[in-house]
Amino acid sequence: MVQYEGKTVISLQVNGETYEVAVRPSDILLDILREQLGLTSAKAGCLNGDCGACTVIVDGLPAKSCLMLAVEAEGHVILTVEGLGGLAPIQKAFVDADAFQCGYCTSGFLIVCHALKMNYPVLPEEYIIEEWLQSNLCRCTSYQEIRRAVHLMYEIQA
Repeated sequence: MVQYEGKTVISLQVNGETYEVAVRPSDILLDILREQLGLTSAKAGCLNGDCGACTVIVDGLPAKSCLMLAVEAEGHVILTVEGLGGLAPIQKAFVDADAFQCGYCTSGFLIVCHALKMNYPVLPEEYIIEEWLQSNLCRCTSYQEIRRAVHLMYEIQA
């Protein structure tokens, strides 16, 4: 087990690029992404893993960046909405389905839905979609539109 004391320089692979960042052992990934790397799509919502606004993809699966220490992310592949580049099918589907209102939760939902498609290349059964969407909250209640966007995502050719 690696022991970190004081500020330590770690290497993070984010959106296909490698970054060297100085972190304290207690720094969470969310803060490093936003404050040091300028990647602000992951949002600080509840800061306890309930809302999903901070969701990123780590090694192909959604992860709450507010619950992950930055030092835990070293050696893993991280993807944020910025890494989608505006070209992912889910981004087009969200626009086409009007699947956002205030937009605060949108980044987290985009990432969860993108990871869903990565893990289920063919449209899965509805209960699987529901399971994946349960990890994120929308206070504006765009849930029907988000579900519609998931279905549209599977119709769009990447």
